[in-house]
Amino acid sequence: MANAQVILKQKIEGLGAEADVVKVRAGYARNYLIPRGIAYEANRSNLRHVEALKAERARREAEDLLVAQETATKISKLSPKFELSTGQGGKAFGSITNIDIHKKLEAAGIEIDRHAIELDKPVKKSGKTEVTIKVHPQVSAILTITVKAGEAADASAEEA
Repeated sequence: MANAQVILKQKIEGLGAEADVVKVRAGYARNYLIPRGIAYEANRSNLRHVEALKAERARREAEDLLVAQETATKISKLSPKFELSTGQGGKAFGSITNIDIHKKLEAAGIEIDRHAIELDKPVKKSGKTEVTIKVHPQVSAILTITVKAGEAADASAEEA
């Protein structure tokens, strides 16, 4: 089984990051990576350019880290408020999920992936809850959300 070495031009999940020299199957390199412009063939002339590519990658990663730290600071300063409908006995109808939190963050002008919100289970109780948001592999932010119990379900029951 023939293998080939290639230099990646961009990050490929499960394979490597930009400027990494990786060993892949020859057919994968020949038929997919190289024709799509995702990788270079790892020959002598291309290997000389690896250091320049690594320097560019380090610069870009440093910028990404700085942006992530700024975003984490913005997230930590926020304190979104949510309201849950409750019925008799204080039982909550519905819950606050990572999608709800994501919508509040978007409304505040913060763009993150909703899967970065690490919420073990949906919030179903009133009070303050801390939610961890993984902005970058090296940067996390703590968002404190406030959930208030509303009386929407009780009011509709009284009207009927």
